Parts: sequence; structure tokens; C-alpha cells
Amino acid sequence: MLTAIAQAQNIRIGEINSYSGVPQSSQSYHNGAELAVAEVNAAGGVLGRNIELISRDDTGMPDEAVKHAEQLVKTDKVDVLSGSMLSNVALAVSRVAASEKKLFLVGDALSDAITLDKGNRYTFRLRPSTYMQAAMLAEAAAKLPVRRWAVIAPNYEYGQSAVSNFKLLLKERRPDVEFVAEQWPALGKLKAADAVKALRQARPDAIFNVTFGTDLQQFVEEGSRQGLFASSTVYSMSAGEALGDMQAQYEAIRNWVVLGYPTDQIATAEHQRFREAYLKRYNEKPHQAAIFGYSTIMALVGGIKKAGSTDSDKLVIAMRGLSMDSPVGPIVFRSQDQQSSMGAFVGTLGYKDSRSPSSDWRYLDGTRYMPDETYVKGRRPASAMR
Repeated sequence: MLTAIAQAQNIRIGEINSYSGVPQSSQSYHNGAELAVAEVNAAGGVLGRNIELISRDDTGMPDEAVKHAEQLVKTDKVDVLSGSMLSNVALAVSRVAASEKKLFLVGDALSDAITLDKGNRYTFRLRPSTYMQAAMLAEAAAKLPVRRWAVIAPNYEYGQSAVSNFKLLLKERRPDVEFVAEQWPALGKLKAADAVKALRQARPDAIFNVTFGTDLQQFVEEGSRQGLFASSTVYSMSAGEALGDMQAQYEAIRNWVVLGYPTDQIATAEHQRFREAYLKRYNEKPHQAAIFGYSTIMALVGGIKKAGSTDSDKLVIAMRGLSMDSPVGPIVFRSQDQQSSMGAFVGTLGYKDSRSPSSDWRYLDGTRYMPDETYVKGRRPASAMR
């Protein structure tokens, strides 16, 4: 009886992630979230109540995510929803959040549609969007004295949006560039030998890469074997950690410009504190997803404190304009699209000595790369602005 009463008094955060579909990233995200919960509760909780994290595995399937989201809201009586690695899963949970009028903070999924075309009043996002990340790479790519570009990307919403945004934003800065080849493999089904051969025959000066996971590994292996990277500079979305692990084996990927997470090279006090706490709790260095899990919980705690309540409509008002510190720097959630200004690290792969991977990492504040108000109004439903 006492346990049931204690649970009823807890602030309950429902977390939905792809533990079966994306195991390493989902577990790192969960670890970061658990660390935040432990720190908040050790400091006395929020509004005099402890935080309780209730996690569910969506197995990478939108239908499974919807089932869990509805159960978390109706049966488990969570106060807020959070999580989601995959964009199609996040969009499915977002629809539940709108219908149930329950605040949902997307921690990791990238689709622009989450906060734009299919955005709603109750859905917010922490991680920089596809548009923002493409803008970061386009800014760096515009400085290259080259004109001929090729792209390789998985043929679904994330890959399509990344390429569309990159082309748009690069051409704004460099109207002279042309895209001479495109490869659109199905996710997880890259035929690397054929794709690399087609790209090589187009003789691009530079390549925009959006592949990840096993597709990325195969692209690196085959591109190295066929000599694709000897004459083509590569700009790669969200692949910094994976590529860093492959540098020793594939020298050809040195000098790739990537977005990533240099856990050993971030010197800020807030990140050092986070990294040491994570190491102590889990006996391993944090991966990038751990930052998103940790910061998602801390953002929700900040919103609840600001609202003085767990009521969803009060939380929506409190989260709009919420500012907070994160392990990578201060962020704010914009009112107009409910997107956070969290930035990302961009670097050029290389070595500081013969053994240790290193890059000239620099943090790009997301505020500079968010779409402007006119762009947002042209894509976000009016009902989401209420």
C-alpha cells in the first residue's frame, strides 16, 4: 500500500525508445535519462515529488510505439511522454500526444516534420533538426573551392530531407555548385559496390553523405577499396562517433568533415561534470545519445518547475521559451516551432598522433542554424501555434 501511494505521488515520465531496433543508442539514451532522474531525486525532486521513469521498447515500429504511448497515458497515468530515436516512431507518438493532450518531448529523432509540417501544440524536440544539421554542414561546405557535388542517402524521409535541405542551403551560399550524381539506397540495403562505382564515374569534387549504421560501414569499406575518397572530400551527417572508430582501419576517411560528439575533448565545466558522473555510474564514457537522454529529463524538470504543475497545457506554456543549461551548452526552446536551440559539434577527422583519433571539433550554437520565422510559418500548421 505504501509503495502504491509513493508511486502515485511520483512525477511519472513515460519514455519510449527502440531498444530492440537501435540497441546501443537507445541504451545510452536511457542511461543518460536515468542519470538525470537520479540527480534530480537526490536533490529533493521537483515540486516536492520524486521523478519516476517508465520505459517501453517500441522495437522500431510505429504501431508498437502507439500502443505503448496510449498505455502509458491511460493505464500508467504518466504526466509526460518522452524519447523516440526514429522519426517515423516519433511522428506516431506525436499524434497520440496531440489526441490525448499530453506533452511529448522528442529527445533524438530528427525529422523536420516533427516540429514543422506535422507539428502540434503538445510536441517539442530537443535535438537539432535535420534542417539545422544540414545548415551546419552547408555552411562549412560552401567554403570549399569546388563545384561538382554528389549525394548518397537512405531513401526515406530523413535522407530525403537532409539532401533537400543541404542542396537548398548550399546553393543559397554557392549558386555555382551543381549536383552531378545521386544514390538512394533503401535503408539497410545499400549495394555498396554499385553505388560507389556510380559515384566514382560521375567524378564529383565532394560528396554529401547521409548513410549510417551498416550502410555507412559498407560505404566506407567499398569507397576506400575503389579509391572514391582520394579525389572527393566527404561531408557526413551524424556519423562522427562511428567514423572515429573506423579511422585506424580506413585511412581514406581522414579529412571527412562530420557532425559528431568528441566526448574526450569538450572542456566546459558542465560537460566535465556530466562525463564524470556518467563514468562513475556506468563505468564507460557517454555516447552522444546519453546527452539527449539526460538533457530531455532536465528540460522536462525545468518545464515542470517553471509551470509549477504537471498539467499539460500549463507545461506547453512553460516549455515555450524555456532556457536551461545542458552538458553541451545553454539552450532555449523556441515558441514558434517548439524546437530547442541545442547545437552540434563539427570536425574534420584526423589524428593528433599515430594512435589517437582527433579532430578540430568546434561547437556550433543551434540558434544560428534554425529556420527563420517566415519559413516556419509556411510549414507549421496554425493549430500548432495555439
